[in-house]
Amino acid sequence: MLIAIPDLLSPDQLAGMRVIIDAALWVDGNVTSGHQSALAKRNEQLPEDSDAARRAGAMVLDALAASPLFVAAALPLKVFPPLFNRYAGGQAFDTHVDNAIRIRRGSDFRIRSDLSATLFLADPESYDGGELVIEGQFGEQMVKLPAGHMVLYPASSRHHVTPVTRGTRVASFFWIQSMVRDESARNILFDLDSAVQAVAGDRGQDDAAVVQLTGVYHNLLRRWADA
Repeated sequence: MLIAIPDLLSPDQLAGMRVIIDAALWVDGNVTSGHQSALAKRNEQLPEDSDAARRAGAMVLDALAASPLFVAAALPLKVFPPLFNRYAGGQAFDTHVDNAIRIRRGSDFRIRSDLSATLFLADPESYDGGELVIEGQFGEQMVKLPAGHMVLYPASSRHHVTPVTRGTRVASFFWIQSMVRDESARNILFDLDSAVQAVAGDRGQDDAAVVQLTGVYHNLLRRWADA
């Protein structure tokens, strides 16, 4: 399931983040690549241990924690510290699958990558190409969102970034280990939570059906979650 999360960053937050990362030193994006990705990846990246990456990453994590939609969709247990990349001058990332285990270099922090996330940081009108193309059961889906918007998708999916032929595509990317490992179970919980919120909006939180459905949600979460 692909889930778009609009306006994760406000315009002010986005502007502040761009000030930090645009002034930083960027390096070859293959500093974080596995063997397969290194053959396919052509972009630039902020060093993950740089001050700019840490400061901007903290802003992303704060925004995630404040987003009910992200929490409902991902049911996050761990979030890999956000990374930042940019593409220009024909750079692209060919078809690949993200590593199942992500390890933060120089530490014992590691996660199982259940979900991948791309947070767009440049206006789509400012660059040509750069679509995130995700392969799924029903074919390819092309994603190019407004700046400040984010997309969540299964880390197990094949995906690529098309060549950027004008301007610069800037984004943050990272991975999430969910409390609910099984993708189908996670999707059911998200759909149920969305339905409960819709019914609660019509009838109120104290409606008997809303209380019952909320109990069903939490009992399923209790059955499926590892926390």
